[in-house]
Amino acid sequence: MSNTQIATPRQDLIYMVVLSAVVLTMPLWLQPFGAAYPDLMQKFMIFGIFAVGYNILFGLTGYLSFGHAAFLGVGSYTAVWSFKLLSMNVVPAIIFAIVLSGLFAWLIGYVSLRRSGIYFSILTLAFAQMSYNLAYSVLTPITNGETGLQLAQADPRVLDRMAGIEATSGLPSTNLFGLDGTGYTGFYICAVILIISFFIALRIFHSPFGLKLRAIKSNQTRMSYTGYHTRPYLLTAFIISGMYAGLAGSLLAMTDPLAGAERMQWTASGEVVLMTIFGGAGTLIGPLLGAGLIKYLENIFSAFNDTVLHNVLSFLPDWLNNILTAIISPFVGEGWQLLLGIVFMLIVIFLPGGLMEGLGKIRRAIRDRGQKPADGASSDKQHSTEEA
Repeated sequence: MSNTQIATPRQDLIYMVVLSAVVLTMPLWLQPFGAAYPDLMQKFMIFGIFAVGYNILFGLTGYLSFGHAAFLGVGSYTAVWSFKLLSMNVVPAIIFAIVLSGLFAWLIGYVSLRRSGIYFSILTLAFAQMSYNLAYSVLTPITNGETGLQLAQADPRVLDRMAGIEATSGLPSTNLFGLDGTGYTGFYICAVILIISFFIALRIFHSPFGLKLRAIKSNQTRMSYTGYHTRPYLLTAFIISGMYAGLAGSLLAMTDPLAGAERMQWTASGEVVLMTIFGGAGTLIGPLLGAGLIKYLENIFSAFNDTVLHNVLSFLPDWLNNILTAIISPFVGEGWQLLLGIVFMLIVIFLPGGLMEGLGKIRRAIRDRGQKPADGASSDKQHSTEEA
């Protein structure tokens, strides 16, 4: 779907039905790829939400933020505190994480959006690194420093105790009104939240607000000349994007009730930038593709070592097996990011619009190939008519 195409409600409905079917059947069609286990599929969903939210800012306005990991961390810390103080039910955790992340995004956006271009990017990076250092050392009573914020059996959990829910032995697990927050049930909880989040992003993309954001990306100066004050629109997009990141952070805490400062590092911000560009910034489905493929590379190829490579290439002669293993091994295992860097470099050079641009080229090539016989037949008919 093109960015400039005006979508009808019917097209949006078809879009959502197809996406929902693909997401909810992931345990089936991911089986041949070795990626159908719950933990990995939950990461697909969570980082898909993170990337979809980031795309609302970067994809629609062109403002490149290097600080969105701060909101991811705020969402995680807020969710874990909710689990400790209130309830192991994820609903209060999600609500508080979204609200606090939105407030934090308003604070950072209000200052950072006074600048644009590379200056805006540097400001967001500075705020994210300050947030990381605050969480790591200064705010240790709240964040528990380098150890990370964790659950304890003695936590008050006021709402659970009022409802008569007591932990019998060991640490309690997160839940959604009794549904376990881990395993396949946790995956489907994350999947439903992803679908809802995507629908909201879809409506934003096709709303007058979304058109104004595209106009800012196209020519902010010209839009200012037409009488629009662009900063409120940018700040709103920044806050919405931060709230998406906070939601993703709360879901990370749901799957693993631990919040650490490493979730606020600049590398986490860079990862969501890679996901968005990899899939196609400014497109609806591109960030989801980018998030899924990068997490797949991280979890599948990082598990490869020399022994696994030898077993995979065991059908080859031993001498060829050894040579190929020596060539491939630097790009998998601990060096999987080398492979990611090469793939990303090829994408940026040959497909600046990301994977969605590549899929668009394939679709146009198939369409043009299907039209050629018809065009040739009409040309032959016209030529015979002229001869007659």
